[in-house]
Amino acid sequence: MLRINDEIALADWELTESFTRASGPGGQNVNKVSTAVELRFEAARSPHLAPDVKARLRRLAGRRWTGEGALIVTAETHRSQALNREAAREKLRALVLAALERPKPRRPTRPTLGSVRRRLEAKTRRGALKSARSRPEEEG
Repeated sequence: MLRINDEIALADWELTESFTRASGPGGQNVNKVSTAVELRFEAARSPHLAPDVKARLRRLAGRRWTGEGALIVTAETHRSQALNREAAREKLRALVLAALERPKPRRPTRPTLGSVRRRLEAKTRRGALKSARSRPEEEG
């Protein structure tokens, strides 16, 4: 079981771990021991997350989201399998916590009259500067 916060804990059946050989540090050990962790979370089937949270999680996950609706998190920074397991679980926990936060709704606003006036004056000045650069028109 992976506890996300006080209300949400992911069940063991939702999480699957697989181990592979990691790239990076490890010396001679790196070719023998499977220390990299791939943590698969069946997010689409999870009864613990609300549909809006799942949608935000899918957007946050990006390419880590599979076609079956699973979220795959990998960790291979440490030399030990136990530390990588913990790192993968922490990554998943951080992603779910980020998805739990509702985005603040945008309230449409209108520009102030002063800002509109300043913008139009700046455009007029810029246009006058550019037209002053052009060749003078020949009379006649």
